[in-house]
Amino acid sequence: MNPFHFHNDIPEKEIVPGFYAKFIHTEHMTIAFVRINKGGVLPEHFHVHEQVTNVLEGELEMTMGGQTRLCTKGMSVAIPSNLPHSAVAKTDCLVLDVFSPVREDYKAL
Repeated sequence: MNPFHFHNDIPEKEIVPGFYAKFIHTEHMTIAFVRINKGGVLPEHFHVHEQVTNVLEGELEMTMGGQTRLCTKGMSVAIPSNLPHSAVAKTDCLVLDVFSPVREDYKAL
């Protein structure tokens, strides 16, 4: 496997309407560069994976365990395994999501 990746060479895949991701999978984690359109909604869900969401651009309203917060450029959110969470893009956003273990379901997209 080539360890060097150019973002322009990674195909973009739609996760849910308005959320478009480019994935890098390693043996133990999945990295997702996610472009989100203003108004995009990620419905409440949970998964076994630990997740860290890093807001690179924009304003993303995130709800975790019933607590809602507006996340802006430079903020990171650590989401424990199996904790219900959701998000709404208040502006166009770019986020970097890190998941462990690997998101096998995202490999299938």
